[in-house]
Amino acid sequence: MLGRDKRQRRRRVAALGAAGVAAKKHHDAKVAGEQEASAEPAGQTEAAAGGLSEDSITRLKELGELHEQNVLSDEEFEQEKAKLLNSQ
Repeated sequence: MLGRDKRQRRRRVAALGAAGVAAKKHHDAKVAGEQEASAEPAGQTEAAAGGLSEDSITRLKELGELHEQNVLSDEEFEQEKAKLLNSQ
């Protein structure tokens, strides 16, 4: 009889563990779905950025970082920024 109790206890623990795993997967899927719904479509992102492509935005950020680190002077930064913005 003692062996039967242990088996039942193991089954309950396994069932509870499986329920926890299922709940975690459900939560993760729900969060992922909310993140996808909140993400803007690619066309809207470009329009919101003034028609700049992702590459141009990345390049502008890099130029800004170089300027902040004093790698680029004010004049060099403005020249590169103007080139980038005029190429669009």
